[in-house]
Amino acid sequence: MENDLQTSAVTGPAAVPAADDAELAAHLRLVVMRLARQLRSQTVAGLSPSLISALVSIERRGPVMLGQLATLERVKPPSVTRMVASLEQAGLVRREADPEDRRVARLSLTADGLRTVQRSRTRKTAYLAKRLGALGDADIESLRQALPVLERVLEGGA
Repeated sequence: MENDLQTSAVTGPAAVPAADDAELAAHLRLVVMRLARQLRSQTVAGLSPSLISALVSIERRGPVMLGQLATLERVKPPSVTRMVASLEQAGLVRREADPEDRRVARLSLTADGLRTVQRSRTRKTAYLAKRLGALGDADIESLRQALPVLERVLEGGA
């Protein structure tokens, strides 16, 4: 069954019976995973998807402590320490002492780090826009109508 869905995902759209929620869920999972993988492959040269993810987390949360970043990225502290060392070495993040507790360091993006995050987003958006450009108007409209439904699924209110 899952092999049939994998094959159909590779060769083209497959009819997924709406009544079979498990089959729909399996097909949606495969499509979303493949799309996410393709978008991750559009990363900025020299940076792994996990390093880009760390940069995005720092950008979104503002200055963060190492422990907070480890929690956000769902990695252990030694892993986040290595990630941050790589990002520091590349000049993408900086550590600053917390004004209230000098023993605590907070991470923030450098100007190069911010440009890297923006370049990554632009590249991924351009990649997806190009792929969407190959679709017809009806398919684009279907996607446009599906977005609110997918957002509700993400929010848990499907």
